[in-house]
Amino acid sequence: YSCSEDHHILRWNLLTNETNLVVKLQEDLFPIDLHWLPKTVGGKKQAQAEIFVLTSTDGKFHLVSRVGRIEKTVDAHKGAVLAGRWNYDGTALITAGEDGQIKIWSKSGMLRSTLAQQGSPVYSVAWGPDSDRILYTSGRQLIIKPLQPSSKVLQWKAHDGIIVKVDWNPVNDLILSAGEDCKYKVWDSYGRLLYTSSSHDYPVTSISWSPDGEVFAVGSFNTLRLCDKTGWSYALEKPNTGSVFSLAWSADGTQLAGACGNGHVIFAHVVEQRWEWRSFEITLTKRRTMQVRNVVNDAVDILEFRDRVIKASLAHGHLVVTTSLQCYVYSAKNWNTPLIFDLKEGTVSLIVQAEKHFLLVDGAGLYVFSYEGRLISTPRFPGMRTDILNTQSVSLSNDSIAIRDKSDEKVIFLFDALTGKALGDGKPLTHKMEVVEIALDQCGPSSERKIAVIDKNRDLYLTSLRRLNKEHNVCKIGTMVHTMAWNDSANILCGIQDTQFTVWHYPSAVFTDKDLLPKTIYMKDASEFSRAPHILNYVGTKVTVRRGDGSLVYSSVSPYSTLLHEYSASSRWEDALRLCRFAKDLSLWACLAGMAMSNRELTTAEVAYAAIGEVDKVQYINSIKELPSKESSLAHILMFSGHVQEAEATLLQAGLIYQAIQIHINLYNWDRALELAVKHKTHVDTVLAYRQKFLLDFGKKETNKRFLQYDEGVEVDWEKIQAKVEMELAKEREKAATASVKNSVAFRH
Repeated sequence: YSCSEDHHILRWNLLTNETNLVVKLQEDLFPIDLHWLPKTVGGKKQAQAEIFVLTSTDGKFHLVSRVGRIEKTVDAHKGAVLAGRWNYDGTALITAGEDGQIKIWSKSGMLRSTLAQQGSPVYSVAWGPDSDRILYTSGRQLIIKPLQPSSKVLQWKAHDGIIVKVDWNPVNDLILSAGEDCKYKVWDSYGRLLYTSSSHDYPVTSISWSPDGEVFAVGSFNTLRLCDKTGWSYALEKPNTGSVFSLAWSADGTQLAGACGNGHVIFAHVVEQRWEWRSFEITLTKRRTMQVRNVVNDAVDILEFRDRVIKASLAHGHLVVTTSLQCYVYSAKNWNTPLIFDLKEGTVSLIVQAEKHFLLVDGAGLYVFSYEGRLISTPRFPGMRTDILNTQSVSLSNDSIAIRDKSDEKVIFLFDALTGKALGDGKPLTHKMEVVEIALDQCGPSSERKIAVIDKNRDLYLTSLRRLNKEHNVCKIGTMVHTMAWNDSANILCGIQDTQFTVWHYPSAVFTDKDLLPKTIYMKDASEFSRAPHILNYVGTKVTVRRGDGSLVYSSVSPYSTLLHEYSASSRWEDALRLCRFAKDLSLWACLAGMAMSNRELTTAEVAYAAIGEVDKVQYINSIKELPSKESSLAHILMFSGHVQEAEATLLQAGLIYQAIQIHINLYNWDRALELAVKHKTHVDTVLAYRQKFLLDFGKKETNKRFLQYDEGVEVDWEKIQAKVEMELAKEREKAATASVKNSVAFRH
């Protein structure tokens, strides 16, 4: 729909290219702004969504039906009403006037409140992603004002000329501004500048985000520009249109309409998007045509579609394309016979791929499909808003799905990809800070699935998804991390950390031996990636990075760590040792030490720790190997990784009470050692004896009340204690021998 100073409202049908007059307005009504009530809210279609707001120069706004009937006219401002915008759920309307006032109205046009008053006209206004804040212009300033009366207002100088247009995207939470200083700028929601354009020849008169927040359009005199969300420009058109005063996107983000100063309405289609994976390069050449090129042998395939292409994704050997009605799944081995199935909703806003299946997100929900086109699951959670999910807030692996909550950004919902049900006890993972980006690792068994999280402070954390009835053990593995990606064929993580390009060859080392982690990391200077780089993917040994100016840069990573992961997964420890000896790389030895310890492969771990000069750990591993029973060995391996409680539980379960007490004595956890001894009515004298020896060595006196209490009633005899300890160890040896005899008999049978 378009409105103009000729008092006409026109309807343009883009499928049939027909244009109809909807209504001729009265002669004294000069329209300025037009905005449709949102059609869908949280995936559900609205009943009375067929109205739009029309603002005019006489200080009124009008609620107009689809057929052009004016349902209601409201006196709103003195002077022109320069902007009118519905919020995202269609429950409130905001108007901004030449009189410097901003007012909020109900859906039926009743005044709720006057949000702001200022001395200069408000040229443009936008709702925040959750409809709880307003962004508006005040001369050269931008102001974000929360609807809560007592909340803090954010205000900053944004341009050197009057700001004429703003837009705020709900998916990426970024703000656009355009001004008479002939520049457009990109800001985050805290008012930090992310991008500023060079000066144009004329003032920038319009600016608008595409619905998915991946691109935006900029309009100026005889100029239409398409830009990436980080600011750099994809395309520049010079149509003969005069100034482009307003821009609007179609719901699927493929088409764009502009209102032009010379009375024309301009229509544009987004084409020439590119996707790359290994040796394949795919380009959307026309609205319904793709070209596939294999750069190895220069083979070219043309893919034709019935309807216009809306979204596409290429990864893991498959191309997934969604059109307005169907989904096409191609295998990279055969481009001639796609698998096709119909879509319910139509407007797919996001495709995420894993090795075995892919996730589609549309206005109504999330759907996991196999590459054979079978619907596997439809995960749901309370308050789900699918329209604002993006690649940073959704991650998929072969067995799990992670989704960051929008209403509380500290919360990450975890689902089983095969059933769609919440993982474990159903509780989400809650981080201590707001989460900016999440990513699941792609390889290995589901029981060892890990999730990497970047929070608002730009700290990188790693945690395991499946923790049976235990708290999530969240470990920090990096700081100032701007972007990250997991490898597609091994659990190796890469990221850009401050000014360093960093590869965590074995991030899980943090769970087996924290001291190993720094030794498994590879770093190099990231200055070649310039300002604000973004990692697109990490496939094989190649990392693809998009620089701040839009150019692609590739970086290579050593293939040895991928091989090592492969050997570890298939328990080929001899091959792993051979590889490390061949590569002579300390970080590879450190990775092997961590892998061997987590798989309880002590012989390999001993060699690897020796190679990196960790003598104390080699000695500890030797002492573990000499322990008589399996339970003791397991407990000390857990101790090695710092899991004291699990080690204690393992020993108590096996009935090795003395050994459980001994580990606490060795760690100087005196209170817990005494507690266990008293609880199991054994070895109280042993604990007291070791405590006395400890105090004697340090020349201290007993101050602990519990120990003073037991000191009175128990006498310490070192010879007796030594005899008791020998007996306990003999018992354990005997038990272990009996168990091994039983096992060999069972094996013979």
